[in-house]
Amino acid sequence: METTTAAPVDPFESLNADQLLAVEHGMGEGAGDTRPLLIIAGAGSGKTSTLAHRVAKLMLHQADPQRMLLLTFSRRAAMEMERRVGSVLNRVWGRGSSRQLPSLPWSGTFHSIAARLLRDYATRIGLDESFTIHDRSDSEDLLGLARHDLGLSATKNRFPQKGTCLSIYSRVVNTQEPLLQVLQQVFPWCAQWEDELKKLFGSYGEVKQEQNVLDYDDLLLFWSEMMADPVLGAELGARFDHVLVDEYQDTNRLQAAIILGLKPSGQGVTVVGDDAQSIYSFRGATVRNILDFTQQFSQSARLVALERNYRSTQPILDASNALIAQATERHAKTLWTDKPGSTRPQLVMVPDEADQARWVANRILEEREAGLALKSQAVLFRTSSHSAALELELTRRQIPFVKFGGLKFLEAAHVKDMLAILRFAQNPRGRMAGFRVLQLIPGIGPAHATRLLDAMDMAADPNAAVDAFQAPANAVTEWLAFAQLYRTLRHPLNTWPADMDLAKRWYGPHLDRLHDDAPLRRADVDNLERMASGYANRERFLSELTLDPPEATSAQSGPPHLDEDYVILSTIHSAKGQEWSSVHILNVVDGCIPSDMSTGTAAEIEEERRLLYVAMTRAKDHLHLLVPHRFYVTQQSAMGDRHLYASRTRFIPDALVPQFDLRVWPNANAETELSRSAGPASVQVRARARAAWR
Repeated sequence: METTTAAPVDPFESLNADQLLAVEHGMGEGAGDTRPLLIIAGAGSGKTSTLAHRVAKLMLHQADPQRMLLLTFSRRAAMEMERRVGSVLNRVWGRGSSRQLPSLPWSGTFHSIAARLLRDYATRIGLDESFTIHDRSDSEDLLGLARHDLGLSATKNRFPQKGTCLSIYSRVVNTQEPLLQVLQQVFPWCAQWEDELKKLFGSYGEVKQEQNVLDYDDLLLFWSEMMADPVLGAELGARFDHVLVDEYQDTNRLQAAIILGLKPSGQGVTVVGDDAQSIYSFRGATVRNILDFTQQFSQSARLVALERNYRSTQPILDASNALIAQATERHAKTLWTDKPGSTRPQLVMVPDEADQARWVANRILEEREAGLALKSQAVLFRTSSHSAALELELTRRQIPFVKFGGLKFLEAAHVKDMLAILRFAQNPRGRMAGFRVLQLIPGIGPAHATRLLDAMDMAADPNAAVDAFQAPANAVTEWLAFAQLYRTLRHPLNTWPADMDLAKRWYGPHLDRLHDDAPLRRADVDNLERMASGYANRERFLSELTLDPPEATSAQSGPPHLDEDYVILSTIHSAKGQEWSSVHILNVVDGCIPSDMSTGTAAEIEEERRLLYVAMTRAKDHLHLLVPHRFYVTQQSAMGDRHLYASRTRFIPDALVPQFDLRVWPNANAETELSRSAGPASVQVRARARAAWR
């Protein structure tokens, strides 16, 4: 029987004009154009498809796939790129063709490619080719040993823990910034230890060399050092005719130096990315790489902007374009679409965080009834703790959800510590809570904790067992402070939420002692206190928290086993690259977006603007920005004022408000709602609140 082969088709006819310009750069009529290529790919503009088509086009123009270096940020992205390239070539050759698809042996993540190259050149750079690579846990342990050997674990004052030390080391390596600058800007609570950290990192390097190991950051560091060597750099660069980089806005200085070292003239270099979506400076990435790309090589780069959006409706793009147009520096582009849709994104004003949670839950159910599956709806937020009230509301209303981006709020160690204190006071027989709390006390270990819990189980009055307990000599002072707290929390006349405040005061010093990033974690403790204020008593508060999230990080927890449909909750950072039909963005107010911890420099503020832009451009059809105007805080005045009024984010000034459909919930009149919910307020506070409602 004769086999027929389907006629080949032109897979490039589906590309729009700008995509085709990028795909055909340096080929055909433009074969003499050797400039490096920068593809500025706007959100939803078909970035991955464009890069895959370019790789396929290069192969069809006789480029050797063995001499093509394709760099990505995840193994999954590399595999997806190869799959798409194969799909394009299959369409060119026709279904059933006997031609074998070429492989891309040098396609992978920066770190995986680095490991292969270092193995190849090991003997020439002072490494044994049998070196092993430590994961983060191994690296922490090895650094911890070096820390102990230097006597830094026995210092009089608190020295950074091994995990924090490794984070500092990693930041210095990837940003190529001086240690003091990194300490002052990112780890200010560790700045006093600059000299000791220098010694530690030096010792850590020596230990790695002695043991023939590299850590994750060494891979890029050694590759970069190879490129800086004139002989090795030229040799490595000659191995590849084409270097293509995905998500270039996420590269750090080491990675940019590697690309420049491979191809100093820029010939054969293609990078794709979007400066407006550069949001990972906390990982060491710098937006300067993509902003300065056109002038980094010996010849200026060609820039092609992909502006046609295949994801969102035009009103969503109009609002997003207006937002990012305020950026102080950017590669100009204006996203557009021919996708139908006339509904403007909503700017929703709500009185407080509790109302915000109720409004979002209501809207999720409304959209579900209108035919929108829960999985096509997402709630995004700047910081993981911002979803705490919403998680409780969704749980109460039996709306299943999966959360991505850090631990679920109620599973974070410091939050569990606070809840354990309250649970142990509420139920002295609760051994799990008691065991956790007692070991927060320095000098109290598992044996002493077990002895006390056994005594409490046998005693008619748990307080009496606490009073009779003989603490170890080195724990007496701390034990007496806890015993006093416990008696107070157990007193029948103690009021709620005053005991939350007492627990927070006692836990504060332990938080500082146990966690190097205590200032960040303290915000979660404050958030827990705000939540507590919304409940009538301690028992009601704790009972609402019995429906805890799964005992795993949210990124690993997966979808609920009993529900085939569920809402997505995600930090904005974890949402990058994703899309949903409907998107809700929580806490679009100054202090949250931008975060009050990211407004120290102009660069930080600009990244916060880009973060909101990324969140907005995840939406396909419906976009809702939530603006709560009252946050619960503590000790704001001697009068006991426990509320703070927030202003709409600075990134949406009055001039941008017409891009949105303005909604006020639950009442139609903003000032009436303010008066009803806030009680007496000063003229200044009212003025600020009125301005925020505009």
